[in-house]
Amino acid sequence: MDRIRKLYATAAEVNNETILEHVESVRGGLLVDLGCGDGAFTVEAARRAGAGRTVGIETDPAYVAAAAERGIEVRETDLGQRLPFEDGSVDGLISNQVIEHLWDTDLFLREIRRVLAPGGYVVLSTNNLASWHNVASLVLGWQPMPNHVSDEVIVGNPLNVDDHAPGSSYPMHRRIFTNRALRELAEHHGLRNEVDVTAGYYPLGRRCSRVATRLDRRHGAFLVQRYRRR
Repeated sequence: MDRIRKLYATAAEVNNETILEHVESVRGGLLVDLGCGDGAFTVEAARRAGAGRTVGIETDPAYVAAAAERGIEVRETDLGQRLPFEDGSVDGLISNQVIEHLWDTDLFLREIRRVLAPGGYVVLSTNNLASWHNVASLVLGWQPMPNHVSDEVIVGNPLNVDDHAPGSSYPMHRRIFTNRALRELAEHHGLRNEVDVTAGYYPLGRRCSRVATRLDRRHGAFLVQRYRRR
């Protein structure tokens, strides 16, 4: 299991690196991280974007405090509700491993479209339901790893090393996407897709997984997509 945890951590690192590769400059404008966690990744993204102002949205009080200590302006807000920004006021958004925890994905994407400035962009990342490790799980009759069926316990796959704690401030995974499903839903809500890649590739390490996802763009561990406001 330690080996599996290490592979997961490597895939998550490659996913973060891939997100940063697709973060564009906001030229001193506003960058928002929806689900900023402790703010460590938010700081990297803000530096990459050249943000003049960075705001993190977070629901967990411990993460709110940690991100604030890093100098991030944090708002403790439920991401299942209206975002605390004016229409067309945000130059860039990132959201990493958040949308899968939400029931109302339509509201989430509508709100992203609403707050983005003309020409503004969002980089979204989430688990890939069509990744080969999920396909293999189904072939074996097991539950795909990111596809939770309970709010109390993670069951159905003996290799699942998900460290998400049932009962924490983040709910268990609600909706898991293929790249096509996420793209079509985002486009339905007025976002234009311009990047559609995957990151991480079990059981491969960092270097080999990058090669694999270039050759096979549909079956990596995580989806990374960038959109512009239409």
